[in-house]
Amino acid sequence: MKFKILLMVLAAAIFSQKSEAQDFALKTNVLYWAATTPNLGAEVALGRKYTLELAGAYNPWTFKDDKKMRFWLVQPEFRYWFCEKFEGHFIGLHAHGAQYYGGFCDRRYDGYLAGAGITYGYDWILSPHWNLEASIGAGYAHLWYKESPRIHCIKCLEDKCGNYWGITKIALSFVYIF
Repeated sequence: MKFKILLMVLAAAIFSQKSEAQDFALKTNVLYWAATTPNLGAEVALGRKYTLELAGAYNPWTFKDDKKMRFWLVQPEFRYWFCEKFEGHFIGLHAHGAQYYGGFCDRRYDGYLAGAGITYGYDWILSPHWNLEASIGAGYAHLWYKESPRIHCIKCLEDKCGNYWGITKIALSFVYIF
């Protein structure tokens, strides 16, 4: 009983706080949708010029001739806005992690990646609640995976790893600001 009362008091305290404009946004990257990858992101204001974004994507599809690239991706990012949050130029620090399985040629790759990078972007205000955001990021990703022939063979699996330096984020996103 005491726990329920405490929970109700805590909920009332959280939901009764004054909410300022432009504190939370939902977004989706149309470039991922063009590549048949469902995705969604959320961004929360941490101050007048700082936000924290968490974006994710999931691709479950198998294409013609058993070509596939199944993956899930998570990419958090801390942003500094030069003017004001959700408006104009920004720079960010992002991390990324993913699990993937697939291949388009005669090899299959089953593995993980993790890394980080920096981002530059710009946010255009379209209306009081809608924005259009473009961003590009570069950085590093470490990949570790098992490589096998396209026709799965447990004995043929090879453990491999690799390092990637280059573009780690590209987005053209529609943003809805609450």
